Amino acid sequence: MGSPPDTSKTIKLERYNSYVRRIQSTKLLNASSKLIFRTTLLIALLLVLFFTINYPPLSDRHSGAAIHRHSFLSTGFFSSSSSSSAIGGPNWEKQVRRSSTPRRPNGFSILVTGAAGFIGAHCSIALKKRGDGVLGLDNFNSYYDPTLKRSRQQMLLKHQIFIVDGDLNDAVLLAKLFDVVPFSHILHLAAQAGVRYAMQNPQSYVSSNIAGFINLLEIAKSANPQPAIVWASSSSVYGLNDKVPFSELHRTDQPASLYAATKKAGEEIAHTYNHIYGLSLTGLRFFTVYGPWGRPDMAYFFFTKDILQGKPIDVYQTQGGEQVARDFTYIDDVVKGCVGSLDTAEKSTGSRGKKRKPAQLRVYNLGNTSPVPVGRLVSILEGLLGKKAKKRVVGMPRNGDVPFTHANVSLAYRDFGYKPTTDLAAGLRKFVKWYSGYYGVETRVKKEIEEAGGLVEGSSA
Repeated sequence: MGSPPDTSKTIKLERYNSYVRRIQSTKLLNASSKLIFRTTLLIALLLVLFFTINYPPLSDRHSGAAIHRHSFLSTGFFSSSSSSSAIGGPNWEKQVRRSSTPRRPNGFSILVTGAAGFIGAHCSIALKKRGDGVLGLDNFNSYYDPTLKRSRQQMLLKHQIFIVDGDLNDAVLLAKLFDVVPFSHILHLAAQAGVRYAMQNPQSYVSSNIAGFINLLEIAKSANPQPAIVWASSSSVYGLNDKVPFSELHRTDQPASLYAATKKAGEEIAHTYNHIYGLSLTGLRFFTVYGPWGRPDMAYFFFTKDILQGKPIDVYQTQGGEQVARDFTYIDDVVKGCVGSLDTAEKSTGSRGKKRKPAQLRVYNLGNTSPVPVGRLVSILEGLLGKKAKKRVVGMPRNGDVPFTHANVSLAYRDFGYKPTTDLAAGLRKFVKWYSGYYGVETRVKKEIEEAGGLVEGSSA
């Protein structure tokens, strides 16, 4: 018999390979442990940073300095960025200054809040066209389709009006804007609008219409010079008042909706800041403003959409069987009222939060003085659209809406010549003309214009 094969080398080789595998496993385990440790440490540091920024110490939360909490991706975080396009960067400041610099002698430098909104966009263009400096501020929220707001923003850019994308409750951003520009005026139109939506999201009304307004006033009171402020109140403050037409002398302590209550609170807050800090403040009570580039949540707007799509519309009537009526006011008339208010606003009398003498405090109705039943509104739209509406007459729900509005504008006429000139039929024709062009839909108005060889306007105010 032959001798058995020598397996010692094979055994040694297997032992060596096993040793190598153990070494490699140990190294891999150590490397993995280090990676896991470092990742965990990085995540912990990021969480600490996040909570430090978003949740300041309790002592800071209760101090007046902590007006607003910033998210991790907030304006304050990016203001230190080296990028020239970041908020607070050189290019951003250049855009802010260029947009807010007036081109006419003694022109105003105006901060327009809610500039991408319906009234804000129209007012911004009117002021810019006459040579004032206009800087916009808007948070582009999703209360209604932000696409429409972005379209207005593009329209304003064509007029060299820059809109800062930011929120009224961002105190750091507002302070930065006032550091860059010594605004002579503020046209404060930013607000959470809509009577019915307040039942779904009441906190948004408090945050925007009360907290946001206070935040703006806090910045304005400390500015040097203090700007004069014209701001949007609402006809809704008249609430359950049954005297007609509504006068600025009538009671406004019976709001019928949370929206109305926040606007009434704004008027009281304005009185306080005028009394203590000498801010010049003018409140404007708008009455159902409509027209091109309007708000999709307004009845005339969604009636138009639903009629064209063949959907039924609800026409409200009061508990007594009467039609609901509104003092529909065309946008161009409202713009004239806003500009007139700015032109007659006196300078604030304080400096850096200290009042020197009494300051101007005013409130005005801006309406059309001609209430129209909603049924009449529908009839006009039917004629302009060339299509019958599928109407459902229903009782008014208890959602805060009031049965009628009717403005007395004699005070605004006396003080700055406010005189509405556009009736509902003429104003709705202009709206439908714009709607046809913007949304590319066929209407009787569009056909008439095309047959006459004209163009449907959909890209300008």
